[in-house]
Amino acid sequence: MDPYLRKQRWKIYLGLMAVVIAASTLAYTGYIIRRLSLDEQNKVRLWAEAVKRRANLIEVTRQLFEWIEEDERNKAQIIAEATRMLLESESQDLSFYSRILESNTTIPIIVTYDDGRIMTVRNLEEDSLQALERIRKVRSAIPLVTRIGNQTFRFFLYYDDSRIYRRLRSVMNDLVNAFISETVSNAASVPVVYTDQSQKRVLAHGNIPPQKLAQFRSDAELIDYVAGDNEPIEVQVARGEKNYIFYRDSNLLTTFRYFPYAQLTVFALFVLVAYLMFSTARRSDENLVWVGMSKETAHQLGTPLSSLMGWIEILRLDEKYAHVAMEMEKDIQRLNVVAERFSKIGSQPELSPQPIVEVVRHMVDYFRQRLPSSVQLEVQVRMPLMETVNMNRPLVEWVIENLTRNAIDAMPRGGTITYHLADDERYVYLDVSDTGKGIPKKFWKKIFYPGFTTRKRGWGLGLSLTRRIVEQYHKGRVYVLKSEPGKGTTMRVVLRKN
Repeated sequence: MDPYLRKQRWKIYLGLMAVVIAASTLAYTGYIIRRLSLDEQNKVRLWAEAVKRRANLIEVTRQLFEWIEEDERNKAQIIAEATRMLLESESQDLSFYSRILESNTTIPIIVTYDDGRIMTVRNLEEDSLQALERIRKVRSAIPLVTRIGNQTFRFFLYYDDSRIYRRLRSVMNDLVNAFISETVSNAASVPVVYTDQSQKRVLAHGNIPPQKLAQFRSDAELIDYVAGDNEPIEVQVARGEKNYIFYRDSNLLTTFRYFPYAQLTVFALFVLVAYLMFSTARRSDENLVWVGMSKETAHQLGTPLSSLMGWIEILRLDEKYAHVAMEMEKDIQRLNVVAERFSKIGSQPELSPQPIVEVVRHMVDYFRQRLPSSVQLEVQVRMPLMETVNMNRPLVEWVIENLTRNAIDAMPRGGTITYHLADDERYVYLDVSDTGKGIPKKFWKKIFYPGFTTRKRGWGLGLSLTRRIVEQYHKGRVYVLKSEPGKGTTMRVVLRKN
């Protein structure tokens, strides 16, 4: 099986496993969140029911206080009438009215003359004049018109809330404040806003972090934040008057809802870092393998080449084999070039300015002498002939050779290979085009992987070496510029100018 196909399958399997893990995590977390949300909703319902019951209790208490206030008002009218009867007549039996006045032990009473002088007081706990001024500000006087003899006199009766009622009203205020306080600091721990009947003015709020609260510039923004998707709870606070409680999910539930995404992000970052580390280690191992293989190959070639040079010298002694010796020497020189190339792969090569057009033409001339007539080579130059590129010439010649051999393999019945040279201000572009069978687009990147090949025979190392030479040693680029099945392929090499 193709190792890269196997690697691709492993990537797919691992990707599917990652998707399954992520989906399982999200599904299980979603299940937990739904359970927590349901539990929280139940708590909110119980809390809302308790709020409504407390509101009903407060309403009943408020009605009771109104009844007490009305009762004291009626008593004050009776006391005023009894006082008027006592002042108006001295002959009849007024013991009944006297008992009415004496039975009043709770309601503060002040009776004044027409000119404002105090006539009598009852059940006061403070200075009479101060009490009179205070009562006048909040209540109207009850006029008492009496006739004594032939004269008519006007008196005024002022009354205040009884001590019992004032204490009960204080208890009522404390009860209302406690109700609001307990409502906004609820046991369900959800953010709460308590508004008036218009749903626009915030009366109280609770369980909202101060830093979050500082972000809202108006009551409307705060209400919109808390309202969310939940219907407000209606609270009856008085006859025909309602307040509303807005709430949203608790901070804990909101945080937990985003937890799986944060967890998957951390997991993805961990996998990415691990992948980069293993990828770097793998590339380092590959580099060591390349270096070791290259040095060993150059070393292994050195010994037989030295021996062959000696045999050539022996053959030259016989004129009959002089021609053979000359041809063998050419092949040995070629092997020396190969050995030199491998030795440079194993170490950082030295770069020097070289005329790129001359290098390309030299390699084209070399191949023309060795290729069949069915393969045509053309060179097209659209740049200065003496333009130089900082390069290692043997390695760049190896790049051209590898691209040429791949183009020849793609044209089993012959064709044309075109070398197109052009430049701009910073780069030189070498395009090697053939008229062969083309490369499917899905293989455009894979052809540079070590060991990948579409041929039945071959090691798949030529283009891998080409990319290493161009990108690592010359800081350039090599890639498939274009390719169309049945029409050919164009490979582009980009090198920096000096």
